[in-house]
Amino acid sequence: MAIQNNDGVELAKNPTRVKPPPMHKVLLLNDDFTPMEFVVIVLQQFFGLDRERANRVMLKVHTEGKGVCGVYPKDVAATKVAQVMDFSRQHQHPLQCVMEEN
Repeated sequence: MAIQNNDGVELAKNPTRVKPPPMHKVLLLNDDFTPMEFVVIVLQQFFGLDRERANRVMLKVHTEGKGVCGVYPKDVAATKVAQVMDFSRQHQHPLQCVMEEN
């Protein structure tokens, strides 16, 4: 189907398809020094998890070595990682937060 503009020129109507952005998982990694309660606070404050869900993720981090906090587009995931790392350092905890492509 063609569309005619004011100049009499016909423009072809090509639908463009945009792929959704690649998503990235944000993960917390276990360590032997960061208190469990601090991890729960991080999960609630930066990832919007309720207390019950935050406790489940914290226990997964504790028992399995890592836990998924959320899945986001790359720039959002990078911002979350930076925020968590800054917050952890401000409170003198070695908590590690990383991202990986989903």
